[in-house]
Amino acid sequence: MAPEIVVHRPSPAGGRRVAVAGVILGLAHDDHDLTEFLRRAGLDDAEQLVSGGSALIHWRGGRPHEYGPG
Repeated sequence: MAPEIVVHRPSPAGGRRVAVAGVILGLAHDDHDLTEFLRRAGLDDAEQLVSGGSALIHWRGGRPHEYGPG
């Protein structure tokens, strides 16, 4: 079973917190950052998850792939 991936709403200054299995991995400012966080979390298919619009990624409080100020 894949861990829950949550990309939180954009922050007022820009960027989105990323959490995997409830652990905050960092603040992503673009899809490249998100992919790198997921790769470091051990998800070998991170690039496909991000670019393929995977249902495993839960985008909260904003549109997917948008990282600008909230």
